[in-house]
Amino acid sequence: MESLLVSTGVVALAEIGDKTQLLAFLLATRFKKPLPIIAGILVATVFNHALAGALGAWITAVLSPDILRWVLGLSFIAMAVWTMIPDKIEDEEMQVAKKFGVFGATLITFFLAEMGDKTQIATVAMAAHYPTPVLVVIGTTLGMLIADVPAVFIGDRFAARIPMKLVHGIAAAMFAAMGIATLFGAGAGFGF
Repeated sequence: MESLLVSTGVVALAEIGDKTQLLAFLLATRFKKPLPIIAGILVATVFNHALAGALGAWITAVLSPDILRWVLGLSFIAMAVWTMIPDKIEDEEMQVAKKFGVFGATLITFFLAEMGDKTQIATVAMAAHYPTPVLVVIGTTLGMLIADVPAVFIGDRFAARIPMKLVHGIAAAMFAAMGIATLFGAGAGFGF
């Protein structure tokens, strides 16, 4: 259960101000059709994070526990630093949206925007860290929805009122704590 709750919380916080949340704001203001946008976010996130979870599980199988501990610990610390860097939406991602319907545009742009994004990398790391990668994927998907669904409904009207530095600081602190705990042997009972 810890893997589900931690994954949900960390990704929900890390997603605030992330480029995919900004993409949700943009799609909402452009198309004004929240249900297909939310459905596209859900499907894209499930596919993307399932791939990331599978990669994390595979990494666990091929790396020795000592190497895995260092890789994961340093990955979480790198995520802490990366979380403090604000994201921007690239124009190419929005151009895709013009060629497909609202659902298709959201699905494609979210899937592509999430490739190599900090929440996808966090999913890989947490799936490697916890013994239940399926719960990690469910948690990270829930975290994405917790952050992005309100963005779809409120558009960019309230974005300026969210204390981004504070939210990013909390998410960065959580990643740093996970990294330090991993480096000092937390999770040793899981075989790494």
